[in-house]
Amino acid sequence: MLYYLIIALQGFCIYHVIKYRNQYYWIFLILFLPAIGCLIYLVTQVYNKRDAEKITSELTHIINPTKKINDLEKQLEFSDTYQNRVNLADAYLELGDNQNAINHYKEALEGNFQNDFYVIKNMVEAFYNIEDYKGVIQYVEPIRAHKEFLKSRTQFIYGLALEKEGKLEEAEANLKSIDVRFSFYDERLVYAKFLLSQNKTEKAKAVLESIASEAQHMTKTNKRLYRQTIVEVEKMIETL
Repeated sequence: MLYYLIIALQGFCIYHVIKYRNQYYWIFLILFLPAIGCLIYLVTQVYNKRDAEKITSELTHIINPTKKINDLEKQLEFSDTYQNRVNLADAYLELGDNQNAINHYKEALEGNFQNDFYVIKNMVEAFYNIEDYKGVIQYVEPIRAHKEFLKSRTQFIYGLALEKEGKLEEAEANLKSIDVRFSFYDERLVYAKFLLSQNKTEKAKAVLESIASEAQHMTKTNKRLYRQTIVEVEKMIETL
Protein backbone atom coordinates (compact mmCIF):
# COMPACT_ATOMS: atom_id res chain seq x y z
CA MET A 1 0.00 0.00 0.00
CA LEU A 2 2.86 2.39 0.92
CA TYR A 3 4.52 1.65 -2.43
CA TYR A 4 1.41 2.69 -4.39
CA LEU A 5 1.00 5.82 -2.26
CA ILE A 6 4.56 6.90 -3.06
CA ILE A 7 3.97 6.22 -6.78
CA ALA A 8 0.83 8.34 -6.63
CA LEU A 9 2.69 11.13 -4.84
CA GLN A 10 5.45 11.01 -7.45
CA GLY A 11 2.84 11.20 -10.21
CA PHE A 12 1.17 14.20 -8.60
CA CYS A 13 4.43 16.05 -7.95
CA ILE A 14 5.71 15.52 -11.50
CA TYR A 15 2.31 16.59 -12.86
CA HIS A 16 2.53 19.73 -10.69
CA VAL A 17 6.10 20.48 -11.88
CA ILE A 18 5.01 20.31 -15.52
CA LYS A 19 1.68 22.11 -15.06
CA TYR A 20 3.22 25.05 -13.18
CA ARG A 21 6.49 25.01 -15.12
CA ASN A 22 8.69 24.67 -12.09
CA GLN A 23 12.40 23.95 -12.43
CA TYR A 24 12.90 20.53 -13.98
CA TYR A 25 15.54 19.49 -11.46
CA TRP A 26 12.57 18.79 -9.16
CA ILE A 27 11.67 15.82 -11.38
CA PHE A 28 15.07 14.21 -10.72
CA LEU A 29 14.73 14.80 -6.98
CA ILE A 30 11.23 13.28 -7.01
CA LEU A 31 12.34 10.24 -9.03
CA PHE A 32 15.61 9.45 -7.26
CA LEU A 33 14.53 10.30 -3.70
CA PRO A 34 10.85 9.29 -3.91
CA ALA A 35 9.55 9.81 -0.37
CA ILE A 36 11.91 12.60 0.72
CA GLY A 37 11.84 14.33 -2.67
CA CYS A 38 8.03 14.37 -2.76
CA LEU A 39 7.85 15.65 0.83
CA ILE A 40 10.31 18.48 0.12
CA TYR A 41 8.46 19.42 -3.07
CA LEU A 42 5.03 19.40 -1.43
CA VAL A 43 6.18 21.52 1.51
CA THR A 44 8.17 24.07 -0.51
CA GLN A 45 6.21 24.29 -3.76
CA VAL A 46 2.62 23.17 -3.17
CA TYR A 47 1.24 22.85 0.30
CA ASN A 48 -0.71 25.30 2.37
CA LYS A 49 -3.83 24.68 4.44
CA ARG A 50 -6.21 26.17 1.90
CA ASP A 51 -4.84 23.83 -0.78
CA ALA A 52 -5.10 20.63 1.26
CA GLU A 53 -8.51 19.62 -0.10
CA LYS A 54 -7.48 20.43 -3.66
CA ILE A 55 -4.32 18.32 -3.39
CA THR A 56 -6.30 15.36 -2.05
CA SER A 57 -8.79 15.69 -4.89
CA GLU A 58 -6.10 15.92 -7.57
CA LEU A 59 -4.31 12.88 -6.14
CA THR A 60 -7.56 10.92 -6.32
CA HIS A 61 -8.05 11.93 -9.95
CA ILE A 62 -4.49 10.91 -10.85
CA ILE A 63 -4.93 7.48 -9.27
CA ASN A 64 -8.40 7.04 -10.78
CA PRO A 65 -9.05 9.79 -13.37
CA THR A 66 -12.50 8.42 -14.31
CA LYS A 67 -13.85 8.43 -10.73
CA LYS A 68 -15.08 12.01 -11.03
CA ILE A 69 -16.82 11.19 -14.31
CA ASN A 70 -18.50 8.14 -12.82
CA ASP A 71 -19.68 10.09 -9.78
CA LEU A 72 -21.09 12.91 -11.93
CA GLU A 73 -22.81 10.48 -14.30
CA LYS A 74 -24.57 8.89 -11.32
CA GLN A 75 -25.51 12.33 -10.05
CA LEU A 76 -26.97 13.26 -13.45
CA GLU A 77 -28.85 9.97 -13.66
CA PHE A 78 -30.34 10.63 -10.23
CA SER A 79 -31.22 14.27 -11.02
CA ASP A 80 -31.14 15.38 -14.67
CA THR A 81 -30.68 19.11 -14.07
CA TYR A 82 -28.96 21.75 -16.16
CA GLN A 83 -26.16 22.23 -13.61
CA ASN A 84 -25.50 18.51 -13.18
CA ARG A 85 -25.15 18.13 -16.96
CA VAL A 86 -22.80 21.11 -17.19
CA ASN A 87 -20.71 19.71 -14.34
CA LEU A 88 -20.38 16.42 -16.21
CA ALA A 89 -19.47 18.22 -19.44
CA ASP A 90 -16.82 20.22 -17.55
CA ALA A 91 -15.34 17.00 -16.17
CA TYR A 92 -15.15 15.48 -19.66
CA LEU A 93 -13.42 18.63 -20.91
CA GLU A 94 -10.93 18.48 -18.05
CA LEU A 95 -10.25 14.82 -18.84
CA GLY A 96 -9.66 15.63 -22.53
CA ASP A 97 -12.75 13.82 -23.78
CA ASN A 98 -13.82 16.78 -25.90
CA GLN A 99 -16.53 15.05 -27.94
CA ASN A 100 -18.45 13.88 -24.88
CA ALA A 101 -18.03 17.35 -23.39
CA ILE A 102 -19.52 18.91 -26.54
CA ASN A 103 -22.44 16.47 -26.53
CA HIS A 104 -23.40 17.35 -22.96
CA TYR A 105 -22.88 21.09 -23.44
CA LYS A 106 -25.18 20.98 -26.49
CA GLU A 107 -27.84 19.12 -24.56
CA ALA A 108 -27.61 21.63 -21.71
CA LEU A 109 -28.10 24.50 -24.16
CA GLU A 110 -31.29 22.98 -25.56
CA GLY A 111 -33.27 24.28 -22.57
CA ASN A 112 -33.69 27.86 -21.50
CA PHE A 113 -29.97 28.61 -21.32
CA GLN A 114 -29.15 29.05 -25.02
CA ASN A 115 -26.98 32.11 -24.41
CA ASP A 116 -25.10 30.85 -21.36
CA PHE A 117 -21.66 32.38 -21.91
CA TYR A 118 -19.89 29.96 -19.56
CA VAL A 119 -21.19 26.86 -21.35
CA ILE A 120 -20.56 28.24 -24.84
CA LYS A 121 -17.01 29.36 -24.07
CA ASN A 122 -16.16 25.89 -22.73
CA MET A 123 -17.78 24.24 -25.74
CA VAL A 124 -15.78 26.52 -28.06
CA GLU A 125 -12.61 25.34 -26.29
CA ALA A 126 -13.64 21.72 -26.88
CA PHE A 127 -14.37 22.38 -30.57
CA TYR A 128 -10.94 23.95 -30.96
CA ASN A 129 -9.28 20.98 -29.24
CA ILE A 130 -10.74 18.61 -31.88
CA GLU A 131 -9.84 21.06 -34.68
CA ASP A 132 -13.47 21.73 -35.58
CA TYR A 133 -12.89 25.36 -36.53
CA LYS A 134 -16.28 25.79 -38.19
CA GLY A 135 -17.87 24.69 -34.91
CA VAL A 136 -15.83 27.32 -33.04
CA ILE A 137 -16.99 30.07 -35.39
CA GLN A 138 -20.61 28.91 -35.35
CA TYR A 139 -20.95 28.91 -31.56
CA VAL A 140 -18.98 32.12 -30.99
CA GLU A 141 -21.35 34.18 -33.15
CA PRO A 142 -24.21 34.37 -30.54
CA ILE A 143 -21.84 35.55 -27.77
CA ARG A 144 -19.67 38.06 -29.64
CA ALA A 145 -21.64 40.95 -28.13
CA HIS A 146 -21.28 39.57 -24.60
CA LYS A 147 -19.24 41.83 -22.32
CA GLU A 148 -17.02 38.92 -21.23
CA PHE A 149 -16.11 38.00 -24.80
CA LEU A 150 -13.88 40.99 -25.51
CA LYS A 151 -10.22 40.40 -24.61
CA SER A 152 -10.95 36.84 -23.47
CA ARG A 153 -9.38 33.50 -24.32
CA THR A 154 -12.59 32.70 -26.20
CA GLN A 155 -12.00 35.64 -28.52
CA PHE A 156 -8.41 34.45 -28.96
CA ILE A 157 -9.57 30.94 -29.92
CA TYR A 158 -12.08 32.53 -32.30
CA GLY A 159 -9.22 34.40 -33.95
CA LEU A 160 -7.21 31.19 -34.36
CA ALA A 161 -10.22 29.44 -35.89
CA LEU A 162 -10.70 32.31 -38.34
CA GLU A 163 -7.04 31.97 -39.32
CA LYS A 164 -7.51 28.24 -40.00
CA GLU A 165 -10.53 29.08 -42.17
CA GLY A 166 -8.47 31.57 -44.20
CA LYS A 167 -10.19 34.69 -42.85
CA LEU A 168 -6.93 36.44 -42.06
CA GLU A 169 -8.07 40.05 -41.56
CA GLU A 170 -10.81 38.99 -39.15
CA ALA A 171 -8.34 36.67 -37.45
CA GLU A 172 -5.84 39.47 -36.85
CA ALA A 173 -8.52 41.81 -35.50
CA ASN A 174 -9.56 39.21 -32.89
CA LEU A 175 -6.06 38.03 -32.02
CA LYS A 176 -4.92 41.62 -31.53
CA SER A 177 -7.45 42.09 -28.73
CA ILE A 178 -5.44 39.69 -26.56
CA ASP A 179 -2.37 41.94 -26.71
CA VAL A 180 -2.88 43.36 -23.22
CA ARG A 181 0.11 44.35 -21.10
CA PHE A 182 1.06 42.12 -18.17
CA SER A 183 -1.30 39.30 -19.20
CA PHE A 184 -1.89 36.55 -21.78
CA TYR A 185 1.84 35.93 -22.33
CA ASP A 186 1.41 32.59 -24.11
CA GLU A 187 -1.39 33.91 -26.31
CA ARG A 188 0.56 37.05 -27.23
CA LEU A 189 3.48 34.88 -28.31
CA VAL A 190 1.10 33.04 -30.64
CA TYR A 191 -0.18 36.40 -31.90
CA ALA A 192 3.40 37.49 -32.66
CA LYS A 193 3.95 34.27 -34.60
CA PHE A 194 0.77 34.95 -36.57
CA LEU A 195 2.05 38.43 -37.45
CA LEU A 196 5.36 36.97 -38.60
CA SER A 197 3.50 34.48 -40.80
CA GLN A 198 1.83 37.50 -42.46
CA ASN A 199 5.23 39.22 -42.93
CA LYS A 200 4.30 41.91 -40.39
CA THR A 201 7.71 41.78 -38.75
CA GLU A 202 7.70 45.18 -37.08
CA LYS A 203 4.35 44.57 -35.42
CA ALA A 204 5.49 41.13 -34.26
CA LYS A 205 8.73 42.55 -32.90
CA ALA A 206 6.82 45.19 -30.92
CA VAL A 207 4.68 42.49 -29.28
CA LEU A 208 7.72 40.35 -28.45
CA GLU A 209 9.71 43.26 -27.03
CA SER A 210 6.75 44.25 -24.88
CA ILE A 211 6.58 40.74 -23.40
CA ALA A 212 10.35 40.73 -22.80
CA SER A 213 10.16 44.10 -21.07
CA GLU A 214 7.25 43.02 -18.87
CA ALA A 215 9.16 39.88 -17.91
CA GLN A 216 11.67 42.06 -16.08
CA HIS A 217 8.91 43.10 -13.66
CA MET A 218 7.20 39.74 -13.17
CA THR A 219 6.73 38.15 -9.78
CA LYS A 220 8.82 35.05 -9.05
CA THR A 221 5.72 32.90 -9.51
CA ASN A 222 4.98 34.30 -12.97
CA LYS A 223 8.61 34.05 -14.00
CA ARG A 224 8.46 30.36 -13.12
CA LEU A 225 5.09 29.85 -14.85
CA TYR A 226 6.09 31.59 -18.06
CA ARG A 227 9.79 30.70 -18.11
CA GLN A 228 9.59 28.75 -21.38
CA THR A 229 7.53 31.50 -23.04
CA ILE A 230 10.04 34.17 -22.01
CA VAL A 231 12.96 32.10 -23.28
CA GLU A 232 11.24 31.60 -26.65
CA VAL A 233 10.39 35.30 -26.88
CA GLU A 234 14.01 36.28 -26.25
CA LYS A 235 15.27 33.81 -28.86
CA MET A 236 12.80 35.12 -31.44
CA ILE A 237 13.84 38.74 -30.78
CA GLU A 238 17.46 37.80 -31.44
CA THR A 239 16.54 36.44 -34.89
CA LEU A 240 14.57 39.51 -36.00
